Amino acid sequence: MVAAALHEAIAYPAVGAALDIEHVNHAFDIDGVVLPVLEDVSLAIEPGEFVALLGPSGCGKSTLLRLVAGLEKPRSGVLREDDIRITGPHPSRVVVFQDPTLFPWRSVWDNVALGLEAQGILKSQRQRVDAAIDLVGLSAFRKAYPHQLSGGMAQRVALARALVNDPKVLILDEPLGKLDSLTRITMQAEIVSLWQRKGFTTLLVTHDAEEALFLANRVIVLSDRPARVKADIRVDRPYPRHRGDPYLADLRRQILGLLGLDATW
Repeated sequence: MVAAALHEAIAYPAVGAALDIEHVNHAFDIDGVVLPVLEDVSLAIEPGEFVALLGPSGCGKSTLLRLVAGLEKPRSGVLREDDIRITGPHPSRVVVFQDPTLFPWRSVWDNVALGLEAQGILKSQRQRVDAAIDLVGLSAFRKAYPHQLSGGMAQRVALARALVNDPKVLILDEPLGKLDSLTRITMQAEIVSLWQRKGFTTLLVTHDAEEALFLANRVIVLSDRPARVKADIRVDRPYPRHRGDPYLADLRRQILGLLGLDATW
């Protein structure tokens, strides 16, 4: 029964969206002082690509994600999803943040169901909630509450809550940043597996060059604020990847050099 529901609901490959970011500039107004954050950022992301954004802390990576998600509008420039201008949030683009932000009074099942509930389709689409929970390996915890979960399990719930909407674009804002190293490695492999099965376009912000190279097809290196595209690096390696791969080690050295951290290698 579960297998049938999984196949019916979300196991089939979704088609990721193309993203076009064209000459985007953005700034914050802080007490009347304009603080530039993004400067002439342009990127073309193909459907189903996994793209990682790397750059110095505070350079504007998360701001760029918020613009793609439609949570903010750029000062200038255009962002498009499948040639349609992004003017606000849309269910086709979902965000997973560093903090799972689960509602403590709702069970795992009820937290995952939030998106469908908000759309008014939960009654007819309940099987999608079960399928999403199964997909992230939490079948035995669907009735559990957030305080009963580990950090990694809570982040799996956040992923299930995103995946239940069958997104075309999955936006990941340092989703593994607060996990211990062993849980983080496990979750990295699970994110790759979910992306391969679902086929959505993925945009990830991380401060970890190794994580970016382990997960992504492309790594975009951004400059100090205001962020500009400093390098666009293709990661030409099949999955699963191995951290000891000399090719990945060489790319890591190049990326750290671009970030001014090559002396730490």
